[in-house]
Amino acid sequence: MTRRGRIAVWSASIVALLVLAAGGAGGWVYQRLDGNINASDIDDKLGGGHLVNLSPGAKNILMVGSDSRDGANGKHGKDLTTMQSDTLMVLRIAANRKWAAVVSLLRDSWVQIPACDRGDGTQSAPHPFKINAAYAIGSAGGDARSAAACTIKTIEHNTGLRIDHFITLDFQGFKGMVNALGGIEICPKQAIHDKKARLDLEAGCQTVRDEHALGYVRTRYSVGDGSDIGRIGRRQEFMQALATRAQEKLTSPGDVYAFLDAATKSITIDTGLAGIPPLYGLASKLQDIPKDRLAFLTVPNYPREVDIPTDKANISWQYPQAHTLFDALAKDQEITKEQLTSAPSVTAGSIPAPQRVAGTTLAHPSGLEIHAQALASRLKWPVGPDLDDRAAPRVITLTVGPDYTGLLG
Repeated sequence: MTRRGRIAVWSASIVALLVLAAGGAGGWVYQRLDGNINASDIDDKLGGGHLVNLSPGAKNILMVGSDSRDGANGKHGKDLTTMQSDTLMVLRIAANRKWAAVVSLLRDSWVQIPACDRGDGTQSAPHPFKINAAYAIGSAGGDARSAAACTIKTIEHNTGLRIDHFITLDFQGFKGMVNALGGIEICPKQAIHDKKARLDLEAGCQTVRDEHALGYVRTRYSVGDGSDIGRIGRRQEFMQALATRAQEKLTSPGDVYAFLDAATKSITIDTGLAGIPPLYGLASKLQDIPKDRLAFLTVPNYPREVDIPTDKANISWQYPQAHTLFDALAKDQEITKEQLTSAPSVTAGSIPAPQRVAGTTLAHPSGLEIHAQALASRLKWPVGPDLDDRAAPRVITLTVGPDYTGLLG
């Protein structure tokens, strides 16, 4: 299974179009499926704060797995009344179409959420919280447009990347695609019993569909280390199996149509990307990217309890590695996992603070300018990094003085 196949599955609309092209479906199928797609115009929700694309021609596409409990989704946790983003990924397609990257943004990432339109005529106040809460904040009034807009604003605010398009897929769409393929084989090494995910599976290889398929990719606390990172790993394995199954199964017009019908009925796309022609154009661009130039990355992170001992559930993004990642993508520069792990790490809990100093300063030696700037951007305080060649090599020094009243982000 190639990495190109994995990226196709993670963006349900794109995989659908690739399969459609391969199956040689007729024009009537295009018309029927085009009518399934739900388009959403969010430009008025983003307002004047929408970032500018620093690399014209490059594209950043936000892919959201929504855990909305509306309609048939209601059985998946009836106590949850808001929509939240169950999965967040950004697909970056380079301007020269010679490389691409899929960046996973863990749902438990603790970030700054900017002021958002709640969709009910009110505005939320800026505050720190988990990144997946942005979708719930925007959907307070039941408006999916506001949910998408708040998520986009939050990602742009914390990454510096302009989001050009978005695609969302809900629970029913996921199950429909799995069922259209006759189920997917999984091989858990241990039994999984998770009431929250409505899942009971014995150990060993077995084919799952319907609620069991959905439960398997949603389960978290009852398997492995209980982390969202572990869940992402299981989802990636499942999607690989789904892509392989699609290649094997979708050989007849009837099977192709059932799969595409399930996918397109459950996606919402911005108006700039909605419709079979623009989606097919996007899929064509992905086909031209060499398989060894498609990177799968997760934002560098560490447990937030390192900084806040009482918070054992969430994570913080690791700087300067996260800044290195987003800066490279914004400038349309290809980046690898190796590059993300080569820089020294900075966490709030590792920063020394002398007891008696005149004021707050941030100093660094030559060569660490970008890393010092990354730390400065995390401080809610107007302090900029100062070059100090007397500083220890590869060490950034933050001195917190009596004038400092901010907090680390």
